[in-house]
Amino acid sequence: MQRFKSKKYTGVYGNKLRNGDISYSYTYKDESNRTCWVTVGKKSAGITEPYVYRLRNQTINKIRLGEDPSVKRTSRKRIRLNDLARNYFDAKEGVNKDNRRQYLKYKHHIEEKFGRKDVSNITVKDISSLQQSILAQGRAPKTVNSVIQLLSAIYNYNIKVEDMSIDNPCSRVKPLATDDQRQRFLTKEEVHLLIDNVSDNIDVLVFVKLALSTGARKGGLLNIKKKDIDFSNRTVRIYDYKRKNTYTGFFNDDLKELLLAYTKGLDANDYVIGRGAEPLHRKKIERKLRPVLNRLYNQGLDRRDTKNRVVIHTLRHTFASNLAIQGTSIFTIQKLMNHADIEHTMRYAKLAPDSGSEMVRSLYA
Repeated sequence: MQRFKSKKYTGVYGNKLRNGDISYSYTYKDESNRTCWVTVGKKSAGITEPYVYRLRNQTINKIRLGEDPSVKRTSRKRIRLNDLARNYFDAKEGVNKDNRRQYLKYKHHIEEKFGRKDVSNITVKDISSLQQSILAQGRAPKTVNSVIQLLSAIYNYNIKVEDMSIDNPCSRVKPLATDDQRQRFLTKEEVHLLIDNVSDNIDVLVFVKLALSTGARKGGLLNIKKKDIDFSNRTVRIYDYKRKNTYTGFFNDDLKELLLAYTKGLDANDYVIGRGAEPLHRKKIERKLRPVLNRLYNQGLDRRDTKNRVVIHTLRHTFASNLAIQGTSIFTIQKLMNHADIEHTMRYAKLAPDSGSEMVRSLYA
């Protein structure tokens, strides 16, 4: 073995093993000023210099408090990943609106591989292998990244909130490159075609028209209550679950008449889409609307072709794209889309009718 001293972290050492792995340890002075060595673990098990340095600081703090870290402790209780996951999802219950969906993602992609595994034995190599296995199932890179992000969030919650002295191997795994910015939007003719094809289902029709009129995301639309609609001013109050704020959408006279008839008899706190005391589940809309979108616009397209396939979120892009086409300022579109950053809105600038060409041609005329 070849020992080396960390260049960045005081008291941290590594031993290069014959197999190429590294075994980390740290040194400290006990109450009698004797030098003590503690072996922590191997790099292949996810141990890092920052983690060893934190352990060293904890040991030094115990000495200052009069504790004796040299006393042999009983063997560490095995901590499985399922234990970390349970802490995380229990804490998010009732707080995170997508907690159930995230839990199912954990069950489907992570639990079988790592659920019963000791967290100290889950390595960076294991996480990279998980990436590739999900990718091999035909999942998009964005989906793969979301799984790793969930796993990382589980680790970080237990490190920061549960105060566990564990390392997060996900932090050293590079996300997969993605090129999934949706380019597709519906032309006015395609919008009319869609409305004609959903007109036999009033819930879906109202959903589609509100989406095309406000550009709101699915969650925001499904959680609109009757009291959020101001028929006099033709405005609707929308909660953005992504940004966690409320903004105002607008609608025209035709949609006003449809909404007046659709919401007749509803109480102020009733949800508009589905006309009930509880919000309509997103899957009920998806099961009705996705087949229509696939039949009308996605024939022959690979399901992973996220740039060109029409999905429910395309309605939001359609709203912004057609605003840009008719000359709406990019700052107004930003406000109507409730974008936090103008950069998110700039993708629509290329659709504006005035590209500046006429201004340039007449600049010195």
